[in-house]
Amino acid sequence: MLEDLLNVVKKRFNDDDSDKNENEKPTYKCPRCQETILLEHFEELKRVCPKCNYHGRLNARDRINITVDKDSFVEYDANMRSCNPIDYPDYDTKQQELREETGLVDAVITGEAKIKGSKTVICVMDSRYMMASMGSVVGEKITRAFEIATEKKLPVIIFTASGGARMQEGIVSLMQMAKTSGAVKRHSLEGLLYITVLTDPTTGGVTASFASLGDIIIAEPKILVGFAGRRVIAGTIKQRLPDDFQLAEFMQEKGFIDMIVDRKKMRSTLSHLLKLHGYCENKEV
Repeated sequence: MLEDLLNVVKKRFNDDDSDKNENEKPTYKCPRCQETILLEHFEELKRVCPKCNYHGRLNARDRINITVDKDSFVEYDANMRSCNPIDYPDYDTKQQELREETGLVDAVITGEAKIKGSKTVICVMDSRYMMASMGSVVGEKITRAFEIATEKKLPVIIFTASGGARMQEGIVSLMQMAKTSGAVKRHSLEGLLYITVLTDPTTGGVTASFASLGDIIIAEPKILVGFAGRRVIAGTIKQRLPDDFQLAEFMQEKGFIDMIVDRKKMRSTLSHLLKLHGYCENKEV
């Protein structure tokens, strides 16, 4: 009899937990201010914390969707895949796993779109794919995007987010720094506009190449921007670094970044800059 009573109590306890879990909605805890909000609300705010304005990372597709005009995006080189040029162990397997997990083919999506009627070439890096490291595909897709923009006399906007060059491709990845920079230069010689939007984090070989070559360099608030890591720099120069070292605000103060723009204002800011430089075909969408 006592055992039967215990089983009844257990069932009620488990049923209560089940109902509670079904009714509870997923939450998000901000890594900066530790505030907990509904994940649904966080997504509605484009992954920006309503309390401290922390800008969470966006995947490339979501970034494109909130930036360009509806149904205006036409992708370039959608199926370009990298090989394993230095036979790095398990590199092919790792890439296949990431493709299945993220739905990406590599760490950048490039294409042509309109922003409030202004046509532009746009490239968006995605940190979910090997921390958006720059290998042969990333470098080639960005180079081709600039070449198409140069041919069509279009501006280029790149949303950067990267851990740097991809070590699994060795010297091939480092070559992409020169290749992309050369494409930027040819685009610039035609008098065309190039805007970079730095997102969290933008570091390493990407910072040392196309990310820092924009005619206008924009950043989201308090993102990490730099080349080498903070500890490496501090250890090399044997000095204590400022608390805000390598944050966007620090980089703006030193003249590296032109403006810091909240995510909710990014689309309108880019539209204004494009129109200001004469890139406007249609009325606002």
